[in-house]
Amino acid sequence: MRAFIAIDLDDRLKKNLEALIDELRPNGKNIRWVSAQGMHLTLKFLGEIPEQDFSRLADPLRNLVKNHTGFDLRLKGTGWFPPGRKNPRVLWVGVEAGPSLEILQKDIETAAEKLGFPREAREFHPHLTLGRVKFPSQLDAVLSDLEKHRETVFGEMWTSKVTLFRSILKPSGAEYSVLSEFPLG
Repeated sequence: MRAFIAIDLDDRLKKNLEALIDELRPNGKNIRWVSAQGMHLTLKFLGEIPEQDFSRLADPLRNLVKNHTGFDLRLKGTGWFPPGRKNPRVLWVGVEAGPSLEILQKDIETAAEKLGFPREAREFHPHLTLGRVKFPSQLDAVLSDLEKHRETVFGEMWTSKVTLFRSILKPSGAEYSVLSEFPLG
């Protein structure tokens, strides 16, 4: 099973991001837009794991997460990876949460590594993916639209739990289901 650890967004924030995607969609025909179901802040991608690894992972994750307190999460600004206009691959909304988010993510990364999951090579840059570029041509209009929101606040939420998700890749896009939720202390 393909799995990852994330913070799920509340419905209000998902609606705000869906409105942004609806605004961007007319100029972004060569972009695979994320559905509301797929809007989450990934803390650790685990990849393909055997079903039995779920139980091996659940207890340590539960114990780790309960030692972290809840925190405010704010969605602000837009951008794309990699930066520059030449070949953007991912369009995103920024995430602000202060040190609590970074500490939580680092602790999850360390715990997962101790359980045999490889450490992420890239530094953690909290963001929510809006869309993935299929063909990096004719993007000037959608990038200009996105730039208009560089300072826009899309909402805030209180983060009270971490979720272990399963994803199934399909031609129509990934489908997500919740395997378990772990409350923050």
